Formats: sequence, structure tokens, C-alpha cells
Amino acid sequence: MRENVEILVAEDDEGHFSLIRKNLVRAGIDNNIFRFADGQKRLDSLILNNKDTTEKGYLLILDIRMPKVGGIEVLEKLRLNSRLRKIPVIVLTTTDDPKEVAICHTLGCSMYIVKPVEYDNYIDAIRKIGQFLSIIEIPQIDTEQ
Repeated sequence: MRENVEILVAEDDEGHFSLIRKNLVRAGIDNNIFRFADGQKRLDSLILNNKDTTEKGYLLILDIRMPKVGGIEVLEKLRLNSRLRKIPVIVLTTTDDPKEVAICHTLGCSMYIVKPVEYDNYIDAIRKIGQFLSIIEIPQIDTEQ
């Protein structure tokens, strides 16, 4: 993954975020990783941050169960925004409800991953995500819209 790609993690649980960050780094990801504790902060940051003068790419790791604005609403609003719709979104959440999986894919999530309950399996899943991220290309955000 290019170095000018920022990884944005919308995760209300500090412990989960810490595990995500630590294990992405262990998998070789050295990009900037930022946490947003609720969906509204994530949306505000992306939508209002229209002043970027350098071309950047973003990847969003999104929990569905978020305070204030839930993950599905965040995904919906990203896909409706012409400037932000290309951001790849990995849904990483505790729910395996087939309806929510279908909704997220319909709204254009790139991947839907259920957080494993067992600690070792959770760590392994995050490392695999990190390995995957190390080989993919992320589109840049259009700064002129």
C-alpha cells in the first residue's frame, strides 16, 4: 500500500482499536492509522476535510455498532458523496446477521469481516487483513470536488 494512504478506523472500543493498530503494524503496515470513536466524528472529518492540497488515499475500517451515527449510515453517506465514494471500506464488526451483511455489500463495502470472539483468532484475522492491505492499491481522493 502506498505511503500516502491513511488508514481510518471507526471503532468505539479502545481495546479493539489497540489490537487492530498493533497487529496491522506487526503485519508490516507502516501507514498512519487514526481512530474515530464514533461514526459522526468519522463523517465530519471526511466531509469537512475538503482542504487537502496533497493527493491522498484513505482506507476505512468500519465497525457497524457505533455511537451517534452507526456504521451503516456512515457507509451510506460515503457512497452518496461524489468525492468520497471511492474510499475502500472494510466492515469489521461483531455481527454476522445476514441482513446486515447484505445491506453493507449493497451499499458498497469492499469486505465484511466478523470479529472472531477468541483472542488468538481475532489477532490472526487482523494480521491477515494487514497482509492483504500490503498488496492492494487504494484510489486517491479527488481534491477538486
